Amino acid sequence: MSYKKPEIWQLAKEIVTEIHEMSLRPSKFEMFEEGSQIRRSSKGTKSAIVEGYGRRRYKNDYIKFLIYAMSSNDETRDHLENLYETKSLTDELVYTSILNKVNLFGKKIYLFIEGVEKQHQTPY
Repeated sequence: MSYKKPEIWQLAKEIVTEIHEMSLRPSKFEMFEEGSQIRRSSKGTKSAIVEGYGRRRYKNDYIKFLIYAMSSNDETRDHLENLYETKSLTDELVYTSILNKVNLFGKKIYLFIEGVEKQHQTPY
């Protein structure tokens, strides 16, 4: 088994890729300000899943890193909304597509955490 197998990691990877591409489009100023922040928070989401997977033998550590992933996803949503509301991101289709994936990830990670809390088993 690999950290790449769970659906939450795969969705996080899609979000990172789309955000990276989107964040390079705004003005130079915004690309380095909010663009940099959204790239870091989305990558932090994916990285927290990987780090949590590495600690999956320890239920509390695993859950802690999954919660970090969930909170980084919330931060990503906030940066995305900031970019759109300040009109640094003007493509509504791109905004909506990424926002839908970020929201879906939030739901999936929440359910994943509940599953780990209820039935924690260390995969070998």
